[in-house]
Amino acid sequence: MPLRSFSLTIQPRFNETDGLGHINNTVMPVWFEAAREPIFAIFNPSLNLAEWNLIVAGFTIAYTSPTQYGQPVEIKTWISRVGNASFEVAQQSWQGGKMTAEAKTTLVHYDYSIDKSRPIGEEVKQALLTLTGE
Repeated sequence: MPLRSFSLTIQPRFNETDGLGHINNTVMPVWFEAAREPIFAIFNPSLNLAEWNLIVAGFTIAYTSPTQYGQPVEIKTWISRVGNASFEVAQQSWQGGKMTAEAKTTLVHYDYSIDKSRPIGEEVKQALLTLTGE
């Protein structure tokens, strides 16, 4: 993980717990998306959905240890790759000093009015690069 990252602390809710006492595997992608909000704001500072300019091109997740109800979870987020029109967000969830999941999400700078990707502007690209640790 690079030096430049940010985090979100989430308190698991009882309704997110499955029959085995773990946080359900469908909950983690929602938490990871919530932790990407500061990145969304780089592209769309007002987070105005009428001006939305990102689309998810891919998402993978690996569960490394059960996440439990009753203890806070820290979601760590950083940028792992910046391309011309797309970039990759790397994330990990941590609970009690142990990593419980990690994910990679590819996002594309997208113009919904023409259904096409757009190059990432230089100012936005520089903001993303500050989160890579490069």
